[in-house]
Amino acid sequence: MRKIFVIISVLAVAGLAGCKRFEAFQTDPNRTTQATPDLLLTNIAVKAFNEVSLSCPLASRQLVYTDGVNNNQYYGWQRAGYGDYDNLRQVLQMEAEAQRVEKPVYLALAKFFRAYFIMRLTLTFGDVPYSQALLGNDKQFAPAYDTQEDIFLQVLDQLKAANSELDANAGTIQGDVIYDGNITQWKQLINSFSLRVLMSLSQKENNTKLDIKQRFSEIVNNPAQYPLFTGNADNAELPFYDLQDNRYPYFNDNNLQTAYYMEETFVNLLKGLQDPRLFRMADKAPQHAALPDNDFNAYGGVMGSATINENSTRVASGEASKIDERYYHDPVNEPGIALGYAELQFILAEGVVRGWTSGNADEYYKKGIQASMEFFKVPQAAIDAYLAQPAVQLPAGQELAAIITQKYIASFMNSGWQPFYEQRRTGIPAFDVSGGGVLNNGKIPKRWMYPESEFDLNGQHVTDAIGRQYPGGDDINGEMWLLIKE
Repeated sequence: MRKIFVIISVLAVAGLAGCKRFEAFQTDPNRTTQATPDLLLTNIAVKAFNEVSLSCPLASRQLVYTDGVNNNQYYGWQRAGYGDYDNLRQVLQMEAEAQRVEKPVYLALAKFFRAYFIMRLTLTFGDVPYSQALLGNDKQFAPAYDTQEDIFLQVLDQLKAANSELDANAGTIQGDVIYDGNITQWKQLINSFSLRVLMSLSQKENNTKLDIKQRFSEIVNNPAQYPLFTGNADNAELPFYDLQDNRYPYFNDNNLQTAYYMEETFVNLLKGLQDPRLFRMADKAPQHAALPDNDFNAYGGVMGSATINENSTRVASGEASKIDERYYHDPVNEPGIALGYAELQFILAEGVVRGWTSGNADEYYKKGIQASMEFFKVPQAAIDAYLAQPAVQLPAGQELAAIITQKYIASFMNSGWQPFYEQRRTGIPAFDVSGGGVLNNGKIPKRWMYPESEFDLNGQHVTDAIGRQYPGGDDINGEMWLLIKE
């Protein structure tokens, strides 16, 4: 059994908090400069795959907070932080220690984690420092900002190199809390993540420099060279244990027990599809407590866009379901998925519909639903009945809407900010902004503003990056390169 030997900082959401100066990339003479790569890998993996958060379910209209104005729910956020650069610093140290002790397998993993963390940063802001930010001890305190296009090109090349280097350097991986040293599963993750990155570029499928369709089909059509996830056992997920500092992040969380309720449009989506995952995600609404647990009429929600007073009134009347109690009563609950088999199947289904690869979109689509339901521990008989429903079949001409909707449902309380980014990319599902509580002039933001500290420490470069990307300035509604169709 895999065990976590490090303290998990479960209250932090890496990448959206904790601004760091770029001097943090330099060596601190007062700190120990050597650590074995396996110890560094453990810490890096926990930081990368601890993707359980309440922020995205609020922004993605899956949950509602009722004890105050939450900027994620009401789209009133402003700046995010550069915390993932601290994680990248750890990756650099793992590379250095791997070279010192001559263990090249960790160098291949470092390429993956470089790609993983920089993706979180660029999806948050747009252009960010990358090439110069990773120069380490070369005294680059004010790095230039790479364009988002260049970042994606580097990421895709690094992921391809990481996959091939794991073949060439099949050494023993120690300190692995994700796959217990299984190199094949690491390769499956790297290639599955590559497909996620490529699909995030769907607006750029005509960009000849990126060559998205060719890259996508090369991976899908060469399983021996580019293995992919084969089931939920391959999920990139962080397991939790009933041990101090290793429990599920919201175990015994009083706020989750008293102030979080299901979002009405999400509940209605599940009820409309007669989706039994609702019974695993939510508790019955108090006013329907006498109904059976498997009666869809027993569940309700409140609107994420409504005012606090409106939602509080409805909660007091017993209309709203809370999140299922296992999320705060079970110290282990379910693992936190960063990237899973279900998402991969939906990516493959979308790839077929877009003409990026051959295959059976319906088969991939249903495998994704099956995998998600298995993760939520839905009985097989209920899964079979669900998959047989006419409303769940892949509709001709509306395939993408069905695929993205099922990916959205599967993301509940996992996958970090991915469901929000998917909606930003596709517009599916439509997030409700009709209520009186929504800030930002009733609009869904498209990004986060750069950290305030950057304007003090790296003012010229961040100003240049803003100027070339966002004519209206550093604004949460600015449309980054990724979202502009070519």
